[in-house]
Amino acid sequence: MPGTVIVGGQWGDEAKGKISSYLAVRDEPAVAVRAGLGPGAGHTVVHGGRTLKLRQLPSAVIHPGTRLLLGAGVLVRPDVLLREIEEFGAPGRVGVDFRATVIDPGHLRAEEADEVLRERVRSTGSGHGPALAARAMRSARRAEDIPALAPYLADTVREVNDAVDAGDRVHVEGTNGFGLSVLYGTYPYTVGKDSTASTAAADAGLGPTAIDEVVLVFRAYPTRVGAGPFPTEMSEEEAEQLGIVEYGTVTGRRRRAGTFDLDQAREAVRVNRPTRIALTFLDQVDASCRALRTGELPEAAAAFVARVEEGLGLPVDLIGTGAGTADVLDRWHERPAAGRTMAAGAGGDR
Repeated sequence: MPGTVIVGGQWGDEAKGKISSYLAVRDEPAVAVRAGLGPGAGHTVVHGGRTLKLRQLPSAVIHPGTRLLLGAGVLVRPDVLLREIEEFGAPGRVGVDFRATVIDPGHLRAEEADEVLRERVRSTGSGHGPALAARAMRSARRAEDIPALAPYLADTVREVNDAVDAGDRVHVEGTNGFGLSVLYGTYPYTVGKDSTASTAAADAGLGPTAIDEVVLVFRAYPTRVGAGPFPTEMSEEEAEQLGIVEYGTVTGRRRRAGTFDLDQAREAVRVNRPTRIALTFLDQVDASCRALRTGELPEAAAAFVARVEEGLGLPVDLIGTGAGTADVLDRWHERPAAGRTMAAGAGGDR
């Protein structure tokens, strides 16, 4: 049974939550681990007539048989996490690694007071940067130091590795996107840590050989919240004509929109080395494919997918055609995983 990492290839908002929730329902993983940054990164899941806005819990919360973990690498804000556990009825399913770093009120104040983060980077105000700095200085509190988290404390590294050794499915859900990586993104207009598949696996305590599938998620028209370069950005008027008027799950700020950037996508492929590509929001390219789950794509949608496949040198295995978890055209089992050799070639010079 594979260990699967799901990460974003652009500036976040790629519908990683949708793809993660779809794979959770399809594959019924024993364990799902939230990796990545922290509560400043929101995942939206539309399932069963509900819209779930998740800032801490894995998107696999919609599959009742999955154990939900927060890895050691994730930043935890106790009030946000406890509210989500109650709201989504998940107290018996949640485990928080005792080593996870806690965002304290002082970190929130420090971020708000930092002019560079507030005005230049236009960060989410979630306290991520100061909390990461405190962790680097070994002064941060950990989950094990918070009494309210005591019922949920776990050694998640042991849990996920035991699951892998037992042959159970493990999903690792990343946050943010490749373009926001502090190492490989549009620095300094990034988040405070790396957001690639390798770091997501490390956040969960999994070594490289425990991962069999890397799903890299792109959206047809990428969006970005906050400041920073956006080479293919379109005007708000153009975005409105395409029906792309969206607001950040956490910040509430309007998302900037642009056309698909093959150069950025190739670099995301180079570094993340995916075995599978997911392409979401295809219904914004061609409304006639909205909610399509089986059959052939209409002409305009098919042409767009073909252009992406040709540009990346990789097949697209999951195609998002609507907001709902089940609105996916799934080609996964039609062909084997792309494999590391093919993925490596796709990132080469063109």
